[in-house]
Amino acid sequence: MTTSDAASILVVEDDEQIAELMRDFLEAEGFRVRHAGSGRETSEQLARGRPDLVLLDVMLPDESGFEICRRLRRDTDLPVLFLSARDGDADKIRGLGLGGDDYIVKSATPAEVVARVKAVLRRTAPSSRLRRLRFGELEVDLASHEVSCEGRQVELTAREFELLQVLVEHPRQVFSRDQLFEHVWGSFGDRSAVAVYVGRLRQKIEPDPGKPRYIVTVWGAGYRLDAGSR
Repeated sequence: MTTSDAASILVVEDDEQIAELMRDFLEAEGFRVRHAGSGRETSEQLARGRPDLVLLDVMLPDESGFEICRRLRRDTDLPVLFLSARDGDADKIRGLGLGGDDYIVKSATPAEVVARVKAVLRRTAPSSRLRRLRFGELEVDLASHEVSCEGRQVELTAREFELLQVLVEHPRQVFSRDQLFEHVWGSFGDRSAVAVYVGRLRQKIEPDPGKPRYIVTVWGAGYRLDAGSR
């Protein structure tokens, strides 16, 4: 794990569509993602640098994900989450017995896979690992309250940071004005403060506040944090 980025995930999956889907969902949550489509490519990726977790397909064109996990366990404690079309108990028992940290079938939604990735990282990593989040060019350090966008430091007030923290901890989730007010200000007060502070945040973090890339308005519903890829 580097000191400046969110956790990195190596997705080992030979189905390009599934791999791209996993990449999109993981990157939307602030993870850095690399991809390998075979055992050989997995070895090449690992030689370039250790990820924080391997999301490992069981059935690959040149060797089994079980064999890859067995090799990894010879000299590393790298977290491994098996992702497989095979949902039999025997396969699950084998994967976990080889040292896998979790086993999830491909019928699971991408959101569930991301949730399980986070759960494995929480169990296996220091708590500080998931405290620095990245969305496009926006980086938020939840421990130090430091924010940067496109390489420049952004100075936020305590209240502005509290509002941003709610959004970055739940990317793509829509929050109504009332929900944000209760999270940040409590139960009493003027709820119009939410729109005021959203405007302040946009002025500070958006490259073009008139066309927000990060804090997006969902008309009739509220606000959400996007990955900033548009």
